[in-house]
Amino acid sequence: MINDPLSLVIEVVGWAGAILILAAYALVSMGRLQPRSHAFQWMNLLGAAGFVVNSGFHGAWPSTILNIIWIGIAAATIWRLAPRG
Repeated sequence: MINDPLSLVIEVVGWAGAILILAAYALVSMGRLQPRSHAFQWMNLLGAAGFVVNSGFHGAWPSTILNIIWIGIAAATIWRLAPRG
């Protein structure tokens, strides 16, 4: 049972992150999104950020570091996809 509001928020953020990453994977697997699309990359970036918040709060450092790297990959891809003037 979650007894305090902060813990509840942390859990909701973690579950939202999980849903975003799973949805991104499912949409790419079904051909609804392209892997290099902005939508896919942003879903991964935001999903990983949710995992960083949740796993960091719970002290799950391997997951935290993995998802920080995941964010970096998504951010780099978004940057590369940005139009250049």
